[in-house]
Amino acid sequence: MSAYHTWNAGPVVLQSGLTLPDATLAYVTHGTLNAARDNVIVYPTRYAGTHDDQPPLIGPGMALDPERYFIIVPNTLGNGLSSSPSNTHPPLWGPDFPMVTHYDNVMLQERMLRELWGIEEIRLVCGWSMGGQQSYHWAALFPDRVRAMSCFCGQAITAPHTHVFLEGMKHALTADAAFRGGYYKEQPWRGFTAQGRAWAGWALSQEWYRRECWRELGFSSLEDYLKRAWDGAYFPRDANDMLSLIATWQACDISANPLYNGDRDAALGAITAPSIIMPGRTDLYFPPEDNAAEVARMPNAELRVIDSIWGHYAGGGRFAPDTAFVDAALRELLA
Repeated sequence: MSAYHTWNAGPVVLQSGLTLPDATLAYVTHGTLNAARDNVIVYPTRYAGTHDDQPPLIGPGMALDPERYFIIVPNTLGNGLSSSPSNTHPPLWGPDFPMVTHYDNVMLQERMLRELWGIEEIRLVCGWSMGGQQSYHWAALFPDRVRAMSCFCGQAITAPHTHVFLEGMKHALTADAAFRGGYYKEQPWRGFTAQGRAWAGWALSQEWYRRECWRELGFSSLEDYLKRAWDGAYFPRDANDMLSLIATWQACDISANPLYNGDRDAALGAITAPSIIMPGRTDLYFPPEDNAAEVARMPNAELRVIDSIWGHYAGGGRFAPDTAFVDAALRELLA
C-alpha cells in the first residue's frame, strides 16, 4: 500500500442514525491546488479498491493530468483505510459496523474538501464502478458546484439484478464455517476463494472467455487463470470490510436522501453538469440499458458505450484501448 493521508472528521451521524464517534477518510492527492481553487478533480474508489487502483487514468498528458489539476482520491468508507469494520473500535467493529451509504460518503468528502482546502467548486468528479456511483451522487447533491461528471461502468441506482448478483457474492463469503457470523478468529479464506471464483464469471464477458484472453495475460490455461488470478484476489482484504462495501453498493440510490426523498426523476434531473456516462457493452453488472434509462432523465448527459469484451473491467484501466476511450471522454469534459 502506497502512502496516504488521513483526515479525522470527529463524530459523524450516518443515514442509518448511528454515529461514528471518530470517523476518518483516507485520501491521496496528485498535483497542486491553484490560487482560485477551481482546478479540482474528485476521483473516488471502487469496490475492494483503494487509491492505489486509480493511477491508470492519472498522469502527465492524460485528461487527469496532475500538472494541470489537483486530483483528490478519497477512499470509500468500508474499504479498510477510511473508517471500516476492520479499523473501528468496539462496539462498532467487525459485523457491528453501521450501514454506510454513498450519501454518507459524499457528504463526508465534501466536508473534507471545504475544511482542508477551502474548496467549493469541483471541475470534474468521475469514477469507475462504486466510484462512479459516488460521482452521480456528487453531481446530484451539489449541482451548483460540480462543473462536469462522468461515471464509467457504474449506476446511479443499483438495479435489482445487480442486487441479486451481490447476494450471491455475500453468501459465498459467509458460508465459510470460519466466518462465525463475522466474529472470526482468522479471515474466512475458503469463503474468499469461493467469492473470487464466483466473481470471475461476472467481472469479464462470455466473449472474453471464449477468446481465451487469459492467455494474453500470461496464464497457461483457464484453471491457471482462476487459480492464480482469482482464488486469492481477496486475501489481502477483510471479510467484514467487503460485506460493508457490498451493503453500500446494494443500497445505492441517488434519491435516497433528505434532498430528494426518493424522487429519482428529481435527483437525476438535478444533474445539470455536462455528463458522459460510459457503460461497457459486455458489463454484466451495469448493462448499457440501465444507464440509458438514467441518462434519459438527465438534461445534459450523453451515453457513450465502451465497445469492449472486457466486461466490467472496461472501465478499470486493464486494457489500453478501453482506458484511452475513457480518457478521451474525460478530456472532452475538461476542455
